[in-house]
Amino acid sequence: MLDEAHEAPAVIAEQLSQDQQAYADFGQLMRVQKAETGAHSILTVARGSSDHAAHFMAYLIMARLGHLVTSLPMSLVTLYQSKIQCAGLVSMAFSQSGQSPDLIAPMRYFTDGGATTAAFVNDSTSPLAQASQWIFPLHAGAEKSVAATKSFIAQLVAGARVIAAWQDDALLKNSLFNLPGALTRASMADWSVAVEMLKDTDRLFVIGRGTGLAVAMEAALKFKETCAIQAEAFSGAEVKHGPMALIGEGYPLLIFAPRGPAQAGLLALAEEMRLRGAKVLLAAPPGTPGCNLGIVETSSVDLDPISMIQSFYPMVEALSRARGFNPDRPRYLMKVTRTN
Repeated sequence: MLDEAHEAPAVIAEQLSQDQQAYADFGQLMRVQKAETGAHSILTVARGSSDHAAHFMAYLIMARLGHLVTSLPMSLVTLYQSKIQCAGLVSMAFSQSGQSPDLIAPMRYFTDGGATTAAFVNDSTSPLAQASQWIFPLHAGAEKSVAATKSFIAQLVAGARVIAAWQDDALLKNSLFNLPGALTRASMADWSVAVEMLKDTDRLFVIGRGTGLAVAMEAALKFKETCAIQAEAFSGAEVKHGPMALIGEGYPLLIFAPRGPAQAGLLALAEEMRLRGAKVLLAAPPGTPGCNLGIVETSSVDLDPISMIQSFYPMVEALSRARGFNPDRPRYLMKVTRTN
């Protein structure tokens, strides 16, 4: 897991050197469809870490392009046989292996029904890729760790590439090409304070908002699968409802507060929780009041969550070992999960 996490910057450099025309053509198609139909129905199809990557892309689409995006409950197709309308639909699937039947079946249904379908997948010969019209390889190489790291980061970048191509945004494209260097620096960040604080805990909230919520969800999953910590991810706004009742003296929180519109509210929440007696880990740009986990800023505010998760992975791998687990062999889990 640790080796593969450190491979991510090179993986991203390789991905960015490939498939430029395919992304450009897909972006052009999205603009043409918008002009012709006036609207899109957009679905994402994914599970686990891949669903978190899809959530990141979906947020960028909604924030930057104004299109609503829905995460498909796959059982609508696989169990309930729902006749989802395919006219004007764009369906984008994210997967490392491309092997799970409950991803393949909906994509095949949508493709056969006339929807525009795209697969962002590490195995470009997989059944998921074969069920889709457009294939965007992640170029992550073999990933042996059960806990995805470099393939997840590759999915985040692929999603951002879709937005850059769709908007034909030269600034975001240039920011993406600067990303490998930022990720290299992020992979070396010292987050050891988190290992010390969390090595004896059994529960945790991971909080983000906006573009940072997707990586909070991913971090919570990694705490569960590699460290056996009951970690739950919440929006910085949502946590103020029912979950807030759990937070008292000594309760641990990891708050992701990258640059952007959501940062001020997250910093205020961090301070409020410290006053309540919670143990707060705050991931933010160095120099931010209360920051104890420095993040590496990228060339675009929208890409900062990618550098945050790059710094998180080596930390959670070390935390797993500090808690007596083997992060390369999570209990009860396999690399490829096949669900129906």
